[in-house]
Amino acid sequence: MTIKQISVFLENKPGKLAEFTKCLSQAGINLRALSVAEASDFGIIRVLVDDIYNATTVLRDADYICSITEVLAVEVKDQPGALAEMISVLADSGVNVEYMYAVTSSKKASAYMIVRVSDNKAAVEVLEKAGIKTVAQDKLV
Repeated sequence: MTIKQISVFLENKPGKLAEFTKCLSQAGINLRALSVAEASDFGIIRVLVDDIYNATTVLRDADYICSITEVLAVEVKDQPGALAEMISVLADSGVNVEYMYAVTSSKKASAYMIVRVSDNKAAVEVLEKAGIKTVAQDKLV
């Protein structure tokens, strides 16, 4: 089970991130998660939102360069070793983790890891076999 993430190229200058978040806010789009990966001139903003269609429409209308990427939301227990176990399951199966970031969960004693992997289908299969759950987009709260 995959979820949709929006990736946006953003100029690395003061105020650009504020403009980006205001653009979504003014359209009534709720951010569920945000990750910033920077370079000297540009950064990549990765977001999970409550309304993917409207968010991409609003961003494109505002001349942002964006794309949608299928990623996994993996539920991990909030305890030492849980992340290591999840990553080891993927590594032992030959699935490469390209990037990852954390998202809080309203579920007690759990967190979500948003993971971009080399093979979503294989990753879901090996995680489920190991008893590690993936989460649907509408369950990220």
